[in-house]
Amino acid sequence: MRKGGESLRGIRLDRQWAAMRSLRYADSMQLPSLAQIHEAQSVVYRHMPPTPQYTWPLLRQRLGAQAWIKHENHTPVGAFKLRGALVYIEWLMSTQPGLKGVAAATRGNHGQGVGLAARLFGLKAVIVVPHGNSKDKNRAMAAQGVELVEHGEDFQESLDYARTLAAQRGFAMVESFHERLVMGTATYALELFEGAPKLETVYVPIGLGSSICGVAAVRNALGLKAEIVGVVAAQSPAYARSFTERRVVEAPSLTALADGLACRTPNAQAMEVIWSNVTRVVEVTDAEIAQAMRAYYQDTHNLAEGAGAAALAGALQEKQSHQGRPVGIILTGGNVDADTYKNVLAAEQ
Repeated sequence: MRKGGESLRGIRLDRQWAAMRSLRYADSMQLPSLAQIHEAQSVVYRHMPPTPQYTWPLLRQRLGAQAWIKHENHTPVGAFKLRGALVYIEWLMSTQPGLKGVAAATRGNHGQGVGLAARLFGLKAVIVVPHGNSKDKNRAMAAQGVELVEHGEDFQESLDYARTLAAQRGFAMVESFHERLVMGTATYALELFEGAPKLETVYVPIGLGSSICGVAAVRNALGLKAEIVGVVAAQSPAYARSFTERRVVEAPSLTALADGLACRTPNAQAMEVIWSNVTRVVEVTDAEIAQAMRAYYQDTHNLAEGAGAAALAGALQEKQSHQGRPVGIILTGGNVDADTYKNVLAAEQ
């Protein structure tokens, strides 16, 4: 009898596990196909040209590798976020006739992308930022004609309030992670993989995950073997801990330099893609990020904000593992406050 009871209990546990597993994957996101990425390009390129990927001699020397930098700091908003915003809002317009406006939460670059895309499509935009947000990024968003609202002490609190405002006003919420954003970010990844020699490794910073998911989508769609390495701020380790523990883990977000990586709660859909497609996640300190920002200036005379320099910081941390090899590095944005950048350059040792 005891043996039979144990067997029945085992069956019940198996069924419970199966139910939990199906629930976990119920909302899994399908990565875009090559055809969908090409369709996204047709939307993006109506409003901006492709960005370059360059290999810089001094950076090659510094890394000891054939480093190819993808310059998303060269978009009309100084960051990759415009691509996803264009694709997302074009989709909203086609699926929600009569749409009057959109809402979003941001630390800066997502809001600039949403603001410009909304203006191009003739929509109102309300953007929520946390108190103490970058003054320069706030000014840039306001210049796009958005209604800027300060609310909350971090991005998560701003996000919750943005959803409330969207519901109150009948606006569509432009989420910070969504399949349409991934389609948009995949357009820069396709440019990189088609424009650079065959890459063995690509370093990608992780904010909420649209960028690294877009890189994975293109790598898979083209049937390439390049390993994808995620990079997070050590002071905002939620995605790194979630990657290691294979479950969504919240963690304090305390980075002072990489606001674009300041995530407290990982997106579950993004984590599913990351677990399946990313080789490892590297943590870099704010000091290492500052070093990478200086390296970009010294070696290329390009501005890189903290989050934008994180991928280079990760590649520098692992430089011994890719000597002489072709490596891709995503410079996601250059929107850094003047005072912050002045301090970074002044701290050079």
